[in-house]
Amino acid sequence: MQKILVTGSAGFIGWATCRLLLNKGATVIGIDNLNDYYDPKIKEFRLADLKTFQNFIFYKIDIEFFEILKNIFQLHKIESVINLAARAGVRASVENPWGYLDTNVKGTINLLECVKNYGVKTFVHASTSSVYGDTDQMPFKVSDNTDKPLAPYPASKKSAELFCYSYHYLYGVNTIIPRYFTVYGPFGRPDMSIFRFIKKIDDGEPITVYGDGKQKRDFTFVEDIAEATVSSLNLEGYKIFNLGNDNPVELIYVINLIEKLLGKKAQIQWQPRHPADIYATWADIQEAKNFIGWSPKASIEEGIEKTVHWFRENRELLKNIKI
Repeated sequence: MQKILVTGSAGFIGWATCRLLLNKGATVIGIDNLNDYYDPKIKEFRLADLKTFQNFIFYKIDIEFFEILKNIFQLHKIESVINLAARAGVRASVENPWGYLDTNVKGTINLLECVKNYGVKTFVHASTSSVYGDTDQMPFKVSDNTDKPLAPYPASKKSAELFCYSYHYLYGVNTIIPRYFTVYGPFGRPDMSIFRFIKKIDDGEPITVYGDGKQKRDFTFVEDIAEATVSSLNLEGYKIFNLGNDNPVELIYVINLIEKLLGKKAQIQWQPRHPADIYATWADIQEAKNFIGWSPKASIEEGIEKTVHWFRENRELLKNIKI
């Protein structure tokens, strides 16, 4: 039975990826520091779900601490690593760039050192569409220039990508880098727009929209992301590819979908566009199709419907989540 280390296992994408691996029969060693960047209660809910699997092992640790990481690699014969641990959030990174350096760059180097020293076969490292910066060239292609990130968050993720390449070059580690595009779905992050919109509209509270609402995002359903991430474990060499829905939609369209499904009207408070926000994202997913035969299954309409349904079923559980 394959042993796979998943960092950020109590996170949104981490939870979905672990769940898929566990259902496939893999032994998953999950690590997460359960920080309070957003309300940790939802991380505890995800973790409780994962702990129902006998083939799940969990450690509450931070990837910034190299010596502790080494102990885990020494204890378990880990075959592959999926690194989903990260400080996320474009706007928050402008306020606290040091945290993004420590986790997203130093933490990645710590993992790469362990991968090198303990004979791990494959390293999958999650990156972000934010590395493309603000560009009029659509859709975003892997071959596009990514040298002008707009905030410390994408700068840190781009730096981590470069360290990943150097370790692949020097030590021959299979290194796979999926770049995620605006992931949403059940058990989503309460700091992200879709979760916030659903909860606030349902509660009759106003929502904040930055810009004119016509900014476009390539919203991608979390189950599709987890499927592609797990499939990445079968690849060799050094590969980067985009994981998006290949169908960007306006933010106001998503708000309208939520309004219709909840049967409630949103109270919108309009704010100026933040200078670190990209106006539009759109993933060219040709490499994902070529490398792993992947295409997204859930349309934005299907995905939002599943997410709202999940919210309704768990309304009592989620009522005290801070957003």
